[in-house]
Amino acid sequence: MRSSPVTYQSIVAYDGTCFEGFQRQAEGHRTVQGALEMALRKIGWQGRALKAAGRTDAGVHASGQVIGFDLVWDHTMDDLTAAMNANLPMDVAVRTSKPAWEGFHPRFDALSRSYRYRIVIDPVRDPLSERYAWRLSSAPDLERLNAAARIFEGEQDFAAFGRPPGERSSTIRNVFACRWVHDRERFDLHIEANAFLYHMVRHVVVAIVDVGLGEENLAHVQALLDDPSRRRQGRLAPAAGLCLMHVKYADQDQTRPGELQLN
Repeated sequence: MRSSPVTYQSIVAYDGTCFEGFQRQAEGHRTVQGALEMALRKIGWQGRALKAAGRTDAGVHASGQVIGFDLVWDHTMDDLTAAMNANLPMDVAVRTSKPAWEGFHPRFDALSRSYRYRIVIDPVRDPLSERYAWRLSSAPDLERLNAAARIFEGEQDFAAFGRPPGERSSTIRNVFACRWVHDRERFDLHIEANAFLYHMVRHVVVAIVDVGLGEENLAHVQALLDDPSRRRQGRLAPAAGLCLMHVKYADQDQTRPGELQLN
């Protein structure tokens, strides 16, 4: 029997519709972190707070969120996944679990994060598709969408498009890939970066879509990137269209940052 805790890494999926974000809040607020910690406590976890790769906003979904926690566990990894899922609500699920290296931190050890933002084109409301997408009544131009998306690639100051985690934190981020894929009445933005600012993807999506719809020009978007003292004004893309797809670490023999996998 193992007497000391081991660090584990789990990949978590959730439907963010009925959560007030990932990060645990005051009592009475439903969060993904709160649900996961409650499930862990029921199988013997004694930690104060689990660690996560990102703190997604209220209404944002995930298929590849990564959490880390220390636990005394004397069974298989499949048993660990099953035990957690037995204590989780239906809108959260642990997909896989495995031992992590000593000192593993899902956020600080990540090489990159990949998000998908989905848009559906439909002149009439569709409650099912709009749970996971932003509905537009008319389609943007794919060529203009990708021309605007390319502006965001590379290491740049994204202060105009989001807030850093702390007052003195850097707003410079490196976007490895940013492009749209069109399939019938659906447009998906796939964006991968070393890290993201608060609300950055949702600001970027609206800026690009406005160009795709002919309501804004590329020069305006470029001007925001060129002048970090400016702030983009206007609406955010709805949270429902955003999904955290994948977090990449150095121990994964898969793709390098910039070789974005489309899901």
